[in-house]
Amino acid sequence: MDLDGTDAPAGGYVQLLTPDGTRVDSVTTADGTTYSVSFTDEEYRDLYRDLVTVRRLDAEGLALQRQGELGLWASLLGQEAAQVGSGRALREQDMAFPTYREHGVLYCRGIDPIMPFGLFRGVDQGGWDPDEHKFHLYTLVIGSQTLHATGYAMGVSMDGRTGGSDGEAVIAYLGDGATSQGEVNESFVWSGVFNAPIVFFCQNNQYAISLPLERQARAPLYQRAGGYGFPGIRVDGNDVLASYAVTREALDHARQGQGPTLIEAYTYRMGAHTSSDDPSRYRIASEVESWKVKDPISRVKAFLLKEKVADDAFFGEVDEEARKVALDLRERVLAMPDPQPVEMFEHVYPEGSPEVDSQRRAFIEYEAAFQSGHGLR
Repeated sequence: MDLDGTDAPAGGYVQLLTPDGTRVDSVTTADGTTYSVSFTDEEYRDLYRDLVTVRRLDAEGLALQRQGELGLWASLLGQEAAQVGSGRALREQDMAFPTYREHGVLYCRGIDPIMPFGLFRGVDQGGWDPDEHKFHLYTLVIGSQTLHATGYAMGVSMDGRTGGSDGEAVIAYLGDGATSQGEVNESFVWSGVFNAPIVFFCQNNQYAISLPLERQARAPLYQRAGGYGFPGIRVDGNDVLASYAVTREALDHARQGQGPTLIEAYTYRMGAHTSSDDPSRYRIASEVESWKVKDPISRVKAFLLKEKVADDAFFGEVDEEARKVALDLRERVLAMPDPQPVEMFEHVYPEGSPEVDSQRRAFIEYEAAFQSGHGLR
């Protein structure tokens, strides 16, 4: 791939906004596809607002975990551009299948950001209506969501919901580590064979927990797509404009019945894999520092200042808005009621179950025995 890009990996990637905030009008890849965006000044400012808000909400999640209010948190720090860019590229009818880190995509789909906090706080199963928001539930089993997404996409095709601009497309999010999972490779096989309308969006943040990319693959991840019979492309995952342009093109390609695409968003996890991880054990500080200059928010801010479409007053307003959103989130998380143990029997079956009902009654009697002082000794 003969692509432009400042400080790009070997083979290059699609980049429309350099780390210093310089705008690239368009990039044409070897297959003749041209990537560009055409946004109004207000739309550029909205993208910046999205990035800042998503980062602030993510920081609140980590703070809550460190204060003992969440059992776990998976941070997206450093990956905001990949998530906001791809999330905003989705059309209303498209369906997204996340992992457990797509807080930015969730935000872009208009879901209340508190929704995943019930899962990480342990007070519910992290549920919402996937059909209402066109965004499936968080998936903790690595790679399994790609099979779910592939099956869904095959159904979209078989139901005749592709073709034209109003067709439906599916996007499945995964990390670089997930590409080593059998489920992901099975998804690639089925998607390619059945020409499923799906985009696999791989956020290559350089580490599968503690394992660096070079210990996972001998070739760039996007090149794997060729072996399954569909195109792959690498994008600068710290560039929100390129992430948007590449994802929108791939989704439109899918919705028109032209099959799957693998996008490798080349980015970096600035924080830990989750709040239970210590990244200082497997990577050096200088590496982290080298990625800080590619920060997705800083480059959009630099662009807005260069183009004179935003000023310090605007940036201050955005920061204050994000602070208020995060404060509201914190207050609502802390107000979440602890579930009663008997609630574990709810929502097992949509229509109920005699067996589950029997188990519930036995559990209630068991609890009552302790309250009366006649429980097990």
